[in-house]
Amino acid sequence: MPLRSMTGFAQVKGEVQREPRRAIGTAATNGRLAFSLSLKSVNHRFLDIHFRLPSGTDSLEMQLRRALKDAVARGHVEVTLSLERSSGDSFALNHELVAGYIAAFRAAASEFSLAADPDLNAVLRIPGALESANDAADGEIEAAVMAKAGEALTRLNQMREEEGRGIERELRQRMAHLLEAGRSVQQHRRAVLQNYSERLQSRIQELIGTIVDKERVLQEAALLVDRSDIQEELVRLENHVQHFLGLLDEGGEVGKKLDFLLQEMNRESNTLLSKTSGLAGEALKITEAGLAMKAEIEKSREQVQNLE
Repeated sequence: MPLRSMTGFAQVKGEVQREPRRAIGTAATNGRLAFSLSLKSVNHRFLDIHFRLPSGTDSLEMQLRRALKDAVARGHVEVTLSLERSSGDSFALNHELVAGYIAAFRAAASEFSLAADPDLNAVLRIPGALESANDAADGEIEAAVMAKAGEALTRLNQMREEEGRGIERELRQRMAHLLEAGRSVQQHRRAVLQNYSERLQSRIQELIGTIVDKERVLQEAALLVDRSDIQEELVRLENHVQHFLGLLDEGGEVGKKLDFLLQEMNRESNTLLSKTSGLAGEALKITEAGLAMKAEIEKSREQVQNLE
């Protein structure tokens, strides 16, 4: 599976096939019920799905959630379904709901001895108080939407894969720059190590006359020089880069693994810089290369954190 960005958008439209119902006091109409299903995804640590659906579509939410889990591994996904009624639709009063509200209103007014009448405007704003005479059954809406959901998910993943290809190209370029900086450091490593050793020897010569155990001082100096070598960091850094490129070749859901490798690379570059701090001459070139490494790693992390 190719690399995917967690950023994408898709929208599909369709119509619900329905039989018109007659509203009280009106003739049967043939109004249509169209819908628009939108999927929008952005980066997130896990799969986080938010729905914006019309009321009464709870079972549709469960079906869409299952379909999304099968098609998307990670990201914050917003699912929006909007219904578009034709101008020919007529509306009917939900007598049962309205009657229940008015009865409850009058019972409360009587209990508390209040002189008040129900407000019709408030009553009609109750969800479900007005029903379209041509509303499709819940099953008809679900079937029509789910028939289009697969197309929406395909479009979403196509966009995510296209974004992923762009991120992959940039990451490969960043890794090439990182390896180039590593080679630059390697070229100056021996000269810097020799410079460090000479400075240390010069300082020891100044102090050695006052110290009894000269052999011990020389051993400690040799150990200090060895610890100041950056070869180990360079080797580990190159290994991390090769592992990183291997994961890019592998594809799929590798965003978290790539992010972890970049954290390791950043740790090696920090150690490299700390070992060469305070040295002049060619060591300054290593510092410049080390800072370039950190810049490439940070830019790579910005991109990786948007990969699935």
